[in-house]
Amino acid sequence: MRRDPRYLVGATVALFAGAAIASSPAAATPCTNLQSLQLQYTKITSATDNTTGTFLVPGSPPTPITGLPPFCRVTATLVPSSDSNIQIEVWLPEGGWNGRFLGTGGGGFQGQITYTELAAGLKAGFAATNSDLGTGSSGCNPLYCGSSGNMGNALAIDFGDPAAPTTGLFGHPERIKDFGYRAIHLMTVQGKEIANAFYGKRAQRAYFAGCSTGGQNALMEAQRFPNDYDGILAGAAAFNRTHLHMAGLYGWQNTHASAGRFIQAGQMTLINQAVLKQCVGQDGGASTDQFLTDPRDCRFDPKVLLCTGGQMPPACLTADQVTTMQKYYAGTIDPVNGQVINPGSERGNETDDLLALGLAFQERLPEPAFDGLFYWVFGPSFGYPSSSVNFANFDFHHAVDTVDDQLAAVLNATSTDLSDFRGHGGKLLMYHGWADPLIPSQSSINYFNALVGNEGRGVQQAGFGNGGNPALARTQTYARLFMVPGMYHCSGGPGPNTFDALTPLLNWVETGTPPETILATKFVADTPPAVQMTRPLCVYPKVAKYNGSGSTSIAANFTCVTDEIDYNQTPAPKYGP
Repeated sequence: MRRDPRYLVGATVALFAGAAIASSPAAATPCTNLQSLQLQYTKITSATDNTTGTFLVPGSPPTPITGLPPFCRVTATLVPSSDSNIQIEVWLPEGGWNGRFLGTGGGGFQGQITYTELAAGLKAGFAATNSDLGTGSSGCNPLYCGSSGNMGNALAIDFGDPAAPTTGLFGHPERIKDFGYRAIHLMTVQGKEIANAFYGKRAQRAYFAGCSTGGQNALMEAQRFPNDYDGILAGAAAFNRTHLHMAGLYGWQNTHASAGRFIQAGQMTLINQAVLKQCVGQDGGASTDQFLTDPRDCRFDPKVLLCTGGQMPPACLTADQVTTMQKYYAGTIDPVNGQVINPGSERGNETDDLLALGLAFQERLPEPAFDGLFYWVFGPSFGYPSSSVNFANFDFHHAVDTVDDQLAAVLNATSTDLSDFRGHGGKLLMYHGWADPLIPSQSSINYFNALVGNEGRGVQQAGFGNGGNPALARTQTYARLFMVPGMYHCSGGPGPNTFDALTPLLNWVETGTPPETILATKFVADTPPAVQMTRPLCVYPKVAKYNGSGSTSIAANFTCVTDEIDYNQTPAPKYGP
């Protein structure tokens, strides 16, 4: 069965532990009256009451979302340039509005509305909004926005790769701006106006929550439009966009360098078990954990799995496969000067689960899943092996600057100057899964450390006990990071991967109480209500340490403690933070 990519890339983690729409009544309602609302750059295309409790997410077949309160659904098209075509939706509770506005993000190249985020916000009482980022008009979906076509590859077809070559946003610089920063900002501005017109008063507070591309949107808002939101939740942020996509190319080339470099089915699980055998529990976690609490303490070398005697893959690794995994951990490297372009993958994120969008997924595709971004620069030739620059021969010394010169200023949310955001009282809460196989976990640490560096001594330059780190303390007055042991990209994984990060953000903004811990839950088979374990998520740089007695499945038996200073692989300054 074809998997809908909307649910695979960047779903926000557990904000709270053509559609089934009621027919328009004959008389106008406060909702239907919004159809005539006039806003800059905006055409409201529908405003409809939904009192059925159900919404059918467009698709084949449509997917029902149930348990919804009565709401006003507004759809609109934003046209800030002659080539823009940004779709947004605003869902407005018709009763029980909590007085807050919630902007939500999506994943990958988006290209469609993420209805699950709208529904989560609506159920919690928010006036919620979401956008396709303006890429839907170019035929994009979360995984593909430029492609040489699925080439008959069953997995590519299953995950929505179009059959024929496409170039995504090539030749559309205004749509690239929309994707990079403009769509979310205008969604926010106009979404607030729509809510104001509906309720007759402005929202008391505004929040944004997103993961992956939604995390990039979150940081871009804090950097470029600091007054849009009072509180911002940024998960696994794809903020270093151009270099992150280069890492995808690098990983695909790594496993396709020769037939022997390919990692076979089941071998990622084999490697993960070897990692756990060597490193589990050494980082403060329990010896029974199936994940690492802080994988930076792990020095696993895949050479220990090298085939010897009569051993054969997949029960062991060939020398070529050892090379593949060493490069996997080492990061994206300029082959000429050795500079790090993007950090490597952390030990403990190895998985054969294709839905995790890691190496096991990427290597089985005819071309890298997220290489659409490079079609925006090089055009259709990027998909042809005979061309000078394509997905199979991309030059990580010469071609990097070509991409950055065209895209970095628009797509990369790498500024660490959040003084304006902090100045108006804004709060930033970041999180990232330690077992993320798609976006290197330490990318978020690198961004947070750079914020600390702006305040004085960086996290790596001073300890946290015996006087502490004043720069860290100043940063934590407005920005905090929580690393999630054993969580994949935005969700899933063997660790405690379900948690409410939005409520602590609301409390921080509205009561001035900064979060020290967040309770995370691992459900049996990742399906509520049966609980497998709970664990505290600790404000970085603290880690959860087992107290030594009691069940390791109960959060109360762990304490957040000061961690030793660990090494973070950082990009070269020109590619950072």
